[in-house]
Amino acid sequence: MKVLRLILGDQLNHAHSWFSQEPHLAEYVLMEVKSETDYVAHHIQKVCAFFLAMRTFAAELQANGFTVHYINLDDQNNKQSFSENIIALLASNQYSKFEYQEPDEYRVDAELKALCQNISIPSEILSSEHFFTSRTDLSQFFKGKKTLIMESFYRHMRKKHNLLMQANGEPIGDRWNFDSENRKAFNEKERVPAVTNFQNDASEIVTLLAEQGVKTIGNINGNTIPHPISRSQSIALLKYFIEEQLTLFGKYEDAMHTEHKQLFHSRLSFSLNVKLLSPAEVIDAVIEAYNKQSGTISLESVEGFVRQIIGWREFMRGVYWKEMPDYAQLNFFNHQRALPKWFWTGETKMNCLKHAIGQSLDLAYAHHIQRLMVIGNFALLFGANPREVENWYLGVYIDALEWVEITNTLGMSQFADGGIVGTKPYVSSANYINKMSNYCKGCHYNHKERVGEKACPFNSLYWNFHLQHE
Repeated sequence: MKVLRLILGDQLNHAHSWFSQEPHLAEYVLMEVKSETDYVAHHIQKVCAFFLAMRTFAAELQANGFTVHYINLDDQNNKQSFSENIIALLASNQYSKFEYQEPDEYRVDAELKALCQNISIPSEILSSEHFFTSRTDLSQFFKGKKTLIMESFYRHMRKKHNLLMQANGEPIGDRWNFDSENRKAFNEKERVPAVTNFQNDASEIVTLLAEQGVKTIGNINGNTIPHPISRSQSIALLKYFIEEQLTLFGKYEDAMHTEHKQLFHSRLSFSLNVKLLSPAEVIDAVIEAYNKQSGTISLESVEGFVRQIIGWREFMRGVYWKEMPDYAQLNFFNHQRALPKWFWTGETKMNCLKHAIGQSLDLAYAHHIQRLMVIGNFALLFGANPREVENWYLGVYIDALEWVEITNTLGMSQFADGGIVGTKPYVSSANYINKMSNYCKGCHYNHKERVGEKACPFNSLYWNFHLQHE
């Protein structure tokens, strides 16, 4: 009798210790289920990318001699949930044990724990072998502290893993953080590398979703997915980022431009979040390039990139597992307004939001400043219900998984957690957007005006927010 092992759609880790074992010891199952496609309306490119990545991963396992049960969305015997499909497989009585890796989302974790209490064979939960930290490391680090300060956690991580450190225990460059250098508006004289777009055919899945009545949002151009859906594509994207984009990544990390949607950002977050890449290998590759090309790649860029992964990404995951499930219900300002309908169309006279939301709907991608200081800034100033905002972010972005998205949205963006993640609300008037982008040029509204028909809504909303929450 064999072990049955479940692989979730965000656990496509070729380096997991499961796959260093003899193939005959276990059988594996991946599944496309409506409980995952339907809990929020997802971007069509997001659903397609997940299914393509899962199918590619399963095929590669099979090519290496592993037995894989792949349950397609339209399979006749698909029960459309993880638990019910597992119970159906176990009914064959050919398995002696059930194993799965730690899910990254609270709701899936709860579902699988409940499942294991109701099956007759032994079960075991294992590490996903992906993150630098465990679920509880952050809670232990801040035990007894009143506030969670990301910077102190980040420095701890740098020291613990000896990343960008000198032999004397001090950071390279004698500074921990170069964020102040990474806030330049884009200089249009700079050469911007071509966007790396893959041509992954999603026609079959687009048809499948339509036939199965799966509700999606957003657009898909030519039924192709430009995002990486395999290990090889993810490695190629990492290599391209290091060779072509890393040099200026830090300098223009916060910049926005109508003609350059990606600028120098890596677009590696989907590959990281489904575990086609590990955070350790990404950081190691970036630091190795910095060490080999001293003087060519700036420390500011490397430190800023490393901070996003080993600092912010791990910090957000730790906050998630420390605060859930209560975190999902927080609403510090008691904001209740529904999101405007143009969040699903991008049809607004505000140029910045037209571009940031339109790009999100077209590409299932926007970088962190577009998400935080344009879209999130507006939602907070407007007084949108944070749960609506959270569901929109969770659905629209290809890399949005609840463990990283909800803390960024309810915490960093909307301050719905009252300061667990961020020390203050991230709000600004039109001045910041004009400073960091070319969005205000040619806009229907005037970014300098505070009152009147042509006044930028960001200005009136900004001062209203301060008066309302004085």
